[in-house]
Parts: sequence; C-alpha cells; structure tokens
Amino acid sequence: MSPKHTLSRAHTFPADFVWGVATSSFQIEGAAQADGKGPSIWDSFCQVPGAIADASNGLVACEHYDRWQADVDLIASLGVNAYRFSVSWPRVQPLGQGAFNEAGLNFYAQLVDALIAKGIAPYVTLNHWDLPQALQDQGGWANRDTVQHFVNYASEIFKRLGNRVAAYTTHNEPWVIAVLGHESGIFAPGLKSRATTMQVSHHLLLSHGMTLQALRAQGCNVPLGIVLNLSPTVPASDSAADQAKAILEDGRLLRWYMDPIFKKVYPQDVMADLGSEAPHIEPGDLDIIATPMDYLGVNYYTRSVVSADGSWKPQNSGLPLNDMDWEIFPEGLSQLLIRMHQDYPLPPIYITENGGAFPDALKLGQVDDQDRIRYIDQHIDALAQAMAQGVPVNGYMVWSLMDNFEWSSGYAKRFGIVHVDYASQKRTFKASAHWYQDFLTYQRQQQHDANAGKTAAITGVD
Repeated sequence: MSPKHTLSRAHTFPADFVWGVATSSFQIEGAAQADGKGPSIWDSFCQVPGAIADASNGLVACEHYDRWQADVDLIASLGVNAYRFSVSWPRVQPLGQGAFNEAGLNFYAQLVDALIAKGIAPYVTLNHWDLPQALQDQGGWANRDTVQHFVNYASEIFKRLGNRVAAYTTHNEPWVIAVLGHESGIFAPGLKSRATTMQVSHHLLLSHGMTLQALRAQGCNVPLGIVLNLSPTVPASDSAADQAKAILEDGRLLRWYMDPIFKKVYPQDVMADLGSEAPHIEPGDLDIIATPMDYLGVNYYTRSVVSADGSWKPQNSGLPLNDMDWEIFPEGLSQLLIRMHQDYPLPPIYITENGGAFPDALKLGQVDDQDRIRYIDQHIDALAQAMAQGVPVNGYMVWSLMDNFEWSSGYAKRFGIVHVDYASQKRTFKASAHWYQDFLTYQRQQQHDANAGKTAAITGVD
C-alpha cells in the first residue's frame, strides 16, 4: 500500500536528526480514576452537555495506562528514535498541590525506563492541557498561585525522572490553553473572557520561565523549552482592513509568545488593542519569561487566513482540506520557519507536532491513508527547504502515534498513523506507519552510504 517516497526522499538529513511520534496523556491514557489519579479540567469539561462532538470522554481513551508496554514495543517497531509524551499532572499530584501520588509517578518512571531500553529518547511535556480540577476551582491559570504550584510539580517530576530523559517541555501550546479554553470556550475549562485569556497566557509564560530556572537550580542538564502552535497569518484579501486584521492576529498568535520569550517585551500593537483587558504584569516578570531556552518546539498544521469581517472560509480557498476542514498548506511550514529565523535569535527548533486527520477506513485489516502519506511527505520536504535556508531544525515528530481522543471532536477525528479500534483497543499500522518506517530506513541507509563514502575518501579504499 505504501508508495515510494517522492519529495522527502530528495533530502538526506543529519545523522543526529531526531525522528519521532507524539501523544498526550489525556488523549491516550484512559484510567481516569485509577490508582489515585485526580480529576482534570478535561474530565470535567467532558461532562458538559454539548462540549464534546460525540459526547465521549477520556475515561478509557486508548487504555495506554494499562497497555503501555505493548505500546512501547509498537513505537520501537516504527524505527523512530524519539517519543514525545506528556505527564498527567493530576495523575501524579491529584490536587495540583500537596501530596504526590506514587502510583502515577511510578507509571512515568517505568515508561521512561522502557523507552530508553529500546533506544528511544523520551521527550517529556509537563503540561498538555490537563490541569488538575482542584486548581481550576481556585481560579486555574488565571490565579497567579498556580504558577508556583506548576513549578513545584515540575520540580518533583525532574526529581523522579532526572536527566535520563532527552528534554523537558514546560507547556504545550499556551495559545490553545488561553484562547480556546478561556476566550472562545470551546476547550476546557470553557470560559469566555478576553481579559482572563490574556492573564492566563501571561501566567503560563511566567511559569515557563520560573520552571526553567528551578530545574536548572536542581541540576537539570538536559534541554529545556516550550512548544508553541504557530502558523503564518495572511490576509484573505488585499483590502486594508484584512491586512490590518492579519497583522493584529499574527501578534496574538505568534508575537504574543515569541516576543516576550526572545525579546523580553509583549507586542505593543496587541497591548494597545487589549486596552483594559491587558494582563497584569509584575516587575521582573518579563526578565523571568525571557530566561534562555535550549530549544523551541513548533507545532504546525496549517496556515491562518484572516478577514476583517470573519467571512473567510477554508472551503472557498481552492486548497485541499483535511478532515478538520483545515487547509493542507505545507509551504506554510517553510514560510513560518524562515520568518522566525529572520525575526528572532532562535535556539534549535523541533517540529514537535505535524500531521493530519483524514476519514480513515479499516478495510480487510488495512488502512490505506494515502492523503496522510502525502501530507507528511510534503511537510518533511518543506522542513528540509527551511533547513537549507539556515533554519536550525533538529527534529520532526508526527502527530500522532495513534488515533485518540481529539479534544472537543471526541473520537470522530483520526490523526494517528496507527489505527485504534476503540471497542477492542486493537492497534493496526496504517499505510502511513509503514511509509514512515520505510522513510526512516531509507534515511539510515543514506547516512550509512555517506559515512562509507567519507571513509573511502580518507583511506583511499573503495
């Protein structure tokens, strides 16, 4: 089923380039009430009528909590050298403060050990959206106290997992937590306040900087960073109104996070637009947020097209769409990375999520997902083009390892390169998984051949 590589096969990546797959705790673990785990804001949000498209929840998900050993074997069989996953804060600290849960901590310690034993580097995300509900009851990320609670939690995770992991990420996609969770209200905790949104975003960034400082003080010597969801933002037309709106939305999506991290300032146009809804910033906060990082994770799925009147729809763009009705626009990845490289003093970049949801069908035990193969192939090509322009990219991770709970879409949308039958929990490699396997084998062979050529040139032996 898997075709020959086309675009991506034209590139040979560095020998130490990181190739991986990614997941998150709430989306795959299940066992939502097992072994002392506390409820998260997503456990609560799933109980809100109409919040989840198919009225599902994360109680069972992919049963990864119970099937993790087989899942590690599955990851290893892909031939990747990295696995990005997140720790469930309420699983290891049910109330978000106070006592830690040994069963939860032991789960992640065993997972890390098993990955390392298979030669797979664990990339650990500390917050992939599942805030303990007990902290939300006290104001959640809008409450500055949560910043210190997060630092304490992160410090405990480092105490248990230490320098054995490949890297720690503080937060995954703070824009999503802030905007979708607190402004549009379509994600947990389901609030609708722009002022709260902006305060949440500031506290997330502040906790990021404080965590970097705390872990380094504890002796952490593995890379530390954050993961941002970023896109090139373009106007829907040449009209002055659309162009002005696109600049402002670029400020809210990209510059609002990149500027304080790398320039120690929030973008003035966004601050002016916010007016009285701008966040409260205490003296010294921006110095903390700008604590130097070891890497930046970038999640890319599509571009952002903006119209002043909100009338633009992706269905009218003429571009192919995936099952989320997102445009498939691989050149946006290279455009984004090159722009970032020009505008900011970037550390090494990892593409920590990239993938597509497609209407997969399991037929005769197989899923022939050619659209996903084409998507990944084109985006790896776009990534290589950015690298050729000098962008410091060190790795690429497919979202996602397996079909899972896709937040407000429930289980209706499938992003995985591994199919999951949710009734039986059977995992089946899709054609895209075989494609990725083959691609990684090809890359290793290219490196082997290149190294053999260098040796022959040095020794004079053919």
